Amino acid sequence: MVNKVTLIGNLGADPEIRHLENGASVAQFSVATAENYKDNMGNWQSKTEWHRVVAWRALADKAQSSLKKGSLVYVEGKISTRKWQDQNGNDRYNTDVVANYFRVLNSRDGMGGGAGNNFPTAADEPAFAPTNTDNGSSTTPTTASESQVADAMDDDLPF
Repeated sequence: MVNKVTLIGNLGADPEIRHLENGASVAQFSVATAENYKDNMGNWQSKTEWHRVVAWRALADKAQSSLKKGSLVYVEGKISTRKWQDQNGNDRYNTDVVANYFRVLNSRDGMGGGAGNNFPTAADEPAFAPTNTDNGSSTTPTTASESQVADAMDDDLPF
């Protein structure tokens, strides 16, 4: 099973940072994504969705230092639904994207990158591949070359 979310959108406000009693940092911020489409009459329509994103610990600290309202951001994470009770004892639910990675693509005030700061690539972050030993039992990760990554992507996929 897979629970993975990828968002590219603009921040609606600066991240809100909290520090828990155990010292962990948590950041919460909203990301707006937009979809443009033609309606039945041939007129262009735009639909904006707002996503609540939560980042923990070191990623929360990075969010505090690098994210600003209006920034264009790439976010990877997972969907998480929390159940809680309101003052009247009614069950309420929040659905969040728990981020495990984000990258500022650009921002409205020019901070955090520029036009050349695009999606993450193999050159931006190391790829890992298992190494083989004489007995074939080693799975120690090593940095893979770009050709090894490209060869792995050429495998036939079952879908």
